[in-house]
Amino acid sequence: MIALEQDPASASAPDTADWRRGAVVYQIYPRSFADSDGDGIGDLPGITARLDYIASLGVDAVWISPFFVSPMHDYGYDVADYRDVDPQFGTLADFDALLAKAHGLGLKILVDLVFAHTSHLHPWFVASRSGAHDPKADWYVWAEPKPDGSPPNNWQSVFTGSAWTWDAQRKRYYMHNFLPQQPQLNVHHLEVQDALLDVMRFWLERGVDGFRLDAINFAMHNPALTDNPPAASNQRRTRPFDYQSHVHNQSQSEIIAFLQRLRGLADSFGATFLVGEIGGEWSASEMKSYTAGDAQLHSAYSFAFLSAPKLASDHVRATLGEWGGTPEEGWPSWAFSNHDAPRVISRWTGVDGTPLPAGLTLALLMALRGNLFLYQGEELGLPQADLPFEALRDPEAIANWPETMGRDGARTPMPWAHAAPEAGFTTGQPWLPIVSEHRALAVDVQEADPGSTLQLARQLIALRRSRLALRVGALAFLETEPQLLGFDRSIGDERLRCLFNLAPHPVAAPQLEGWKPVMRIGADAGPIRIGAFGAIIAERA
Repeated sequence: MIALEQDPASASAPDTADWRRGAVVYQIYPRSFADSDGDGIGDLPGITARLDYIASLGVDAVWISPFFVSPMHDYGYDVADYRDVDPQFGTLADFDALLAKAHGLGLKILVDLVFAHTSHLHPWFVASRSGAHDPKADWYVWAEPKPDGSPPNNWQSVFTGSAWTWDAQRKRYYMHNFLPQQPQLNVHHLEVQDALLDVMRFWLERGVDGFRLDAINFAMHNPALTDNPPAASNQRRTRPFDYQSHVHNQSQSEIIAFLQRLRGLADSFGATFLVGEIGGEWSASEMKSYTAGDAQLHSAYSFAFLSAPKLASDHVRATLGEWGGTPEEGWPSWAFSNHDAPRVISRWTGVDGTPLPAGLTLALLMALRGNLFLYQGEELGLPQADLPFEALRDPEAIANWPETMGRDGARTPMPWAHAAPEAGFTTGQPWLPIVSEHRALAVDVQEADPGSTLQLARQLIALRRSRLALRVGALAFLETEPQLLGFDRSIGDERLRCLFNLAPHPVAAPQLEGWKPVMRIGADAGPIRIGAFGAIIAERA
């Protein structure tokens, strides 16, 4: 249950000079959003047909995962042509139509660029492997074998074991931080940087509003090819990659200069937005260094919440506590779910291990300081789909089954209509199955229910838009009991108190003495109490 003391939907967005600060960005995984032609795979015309729905959420921008030409070994994150649309997703004309409609609805569009690697079928790699005399010979990371024929060092890939694959044509090993079909670009090479800048320019000239930069801290390696040291023994290990501290195959200091070149180009096109994905053991410090000042990324996000197995107040305090708001500090972004992580409703629990309701996680996300990424279906409260092994398609999910939830369960198609064939996603056979739990949470069901998670998501986004303190204000934590997470958001004379009960029973909240709720989720437990798994955002009485 949600109770609102005002109607935020009637409020306009605050007058901020920079839309990129405090924005709510809706992420679309195009294979699974909406299929217009019945082939079972979502496409750009399908997205265009659903843009009115996205606009109705009140979000500021849409991030679309890769739709470029690709052999789909990693479902689009292995790019074979950065400047064209894969036929299964449509055409460049379809993209232009999508962009025009989005702009007409007041939505910004962010394109997902993969600059750390390409597909092994990209013409650049085909040329590079043809021989040492080719002009693109050094555009990728090649190395001689050791005298015994083994790989040049001990680096491990995220998915498959060794980060090196032997190429019989070039008679050398090539590096790949991910799949063997995703060879590592040598972004140290200025000609490679120039080519990537040209890719960005191509999409900027089409009118896009910004970019999400995939795995950007993997863009450079240590050219000395020094072995990585072992990881700390207390680290959870489910794959060879987890046994190393990745000092040398990623996170090189030279990345900063490349980011500055990207920012310079973006700035020349106006108010464009660059946000980087930063994973790994130094993600917190790299988020800060990659976004510091006004000459690098506008924002960055990590897996701090995406990989967290539960919602704990001390983890939230530690993660957000890194961002104190000093003058030269950058600006963070946060996500609780995405295409690479199990859905938050199935992953997070309260202090007693009880699954958390979607209302609580949505309220917390919308109260955080930074930009927010809302993954498709998160506004519906979709849980992780439980798929049998034979239905899995993702190489990471298959390789690590059954040790992890995998990524396929977060990538199943959007349920649009509960009674329609394939829940209204397609008229054909969907590329991943639609589970019954998702049908029950379909958009049409929730549109008709004023108390649904979807309606709550709209109201929370509208509340954030109506209060400048929530969108761009400072954040200060409150002293609370462990089961209660609390902080104030403030800017100028506006101050809001945000409290979240992580326990399955009502808790006392003396911090609410003298405060008036503007939003309440969960049963009303009294003026200074919060109901089980409830939340309150309040202003001074």
